Amino acid sequence: MLELLKQSSNPEICRPLAEAVKEKAKEYYRVHGRKPAFMEVCGSHTMALARSGVKQALLNEVNLISGPGCPVCVTDQKSIDAMIALAEGEGRIICTFGDMMRVPGSRYTLMSAKTAGKDIRVLYSPMEAIKIAEQHPDKEIVFLGVGFETTIPILSLLIGEADQRGLGNFSIWMATKLVEPILRYLLDQGETQIDGFLLPGHVSIVLGEGSYSYLADEYNISGVITGFEPAELLSGIYKLIDIAASPEAKILNDHKSIVTKQGNIVARKWMATYFTHCDEAWRGIGIIPKSGLDFKPGYERYNAKKRFNVRMEEPRKTKCRCGEVIRGLVSPNECSLFGKACKPLNPIGPCMVSAEGSCSAYYQYMRESI
Repeated sequence: MLELLKQSSNPEICRPLAEAVKEKAKEYYRVHGRKPAFMEVCGSHTMALARSGVKQALLNEVNLISGPGCPVCVTDQKSIDAMIALAEGEGRIICTFGDMMRVPGSRYTLMSAKTAGKDIRVLYSPMEAIKIAEQHPDKEIVFLGVGFETTIPILSLLIGEADQRGLGNFSIWMATKLVEPILRYLLDQGETQIDGFLLPGHVSIVLGEGSYSYLADEYNISGVITGFEPAELLSGIYKLIDIAASPEAKILNDHKSIVTKQGNIVARKWMATYFTHCDEAWRGIGIIPKSGLDFKPGYERYNAKKRFNVRMEEPRKTKCRCGEVIRGLVSPNECSLFGKACKPLNPIGPCMVSAEGSCSAYYQYMRESI
């Protein structure tokens, strides 16, 4: 596997692929009179495209638009503020992934709360939260459940373990999002010119290739599932240009070593056991019906939102355009704060904080190309 990854980033392989993509894009331009425009629906794709130089290399030929694929970035500001307020309560241990620590709230961050003495722990494995709950029976352990279908099966596993071990002091603050509702929203709104989607490699492991059929069948728009190495990205873009130019929309799986037609049936079964669809708020968008997951009635004792009384105040307004960035309406450099008031060490919005954020990717790898 390591040798395969080395080949996928080998310049001798990637340069000819990049030239082939450019030629294919020029064919598209001659027919349609404009560059093809594709949206990557994965924060890891956004970062990989910028870090590898693929996005910069294709800047003049292909319009690659960063979409709402970063789970931290799409989390509504009220939810961020509520999580920080949750951490202020006594007798609680808040467990979270590292990206959440520096996301700005209306007043401060989880990192600020930790510095002030609150017990907030960054976990590398969510299962650590179960161990913490067993080790501290006198404390309320709350895991911040932020993520897409990649993360949700892990949350299901946490509930199953807590239930099996009879942990009465464990709960999850659910702020999960689903891919299909947001793609339907973007296409229904029609705010951004999209000729096809680079579909998420990680999420697709769970959902499977067949889960995207609605894109072709209902919206007549194509998509390609691809990996994260430069050669994989270039191959996915080449095939996406090819099928976007044809009259019949298709969904192609260019990541067959990892993604199957059916996806991970067991993981989806876990999700269906503990969770049900709910309306969910998205940053810069508002409520999208049935776009998130919440606990089924039999498992509401693990629902931190019902377990704790957290005030949800109106968030502080800033000039941050993160909500427009994740919808593909503007590029990060079009925000007046980008690279000035908003930098990685002093972020104004989550798109500059997260390791999958569009603004972070642009700041680190693309400022000289803009």
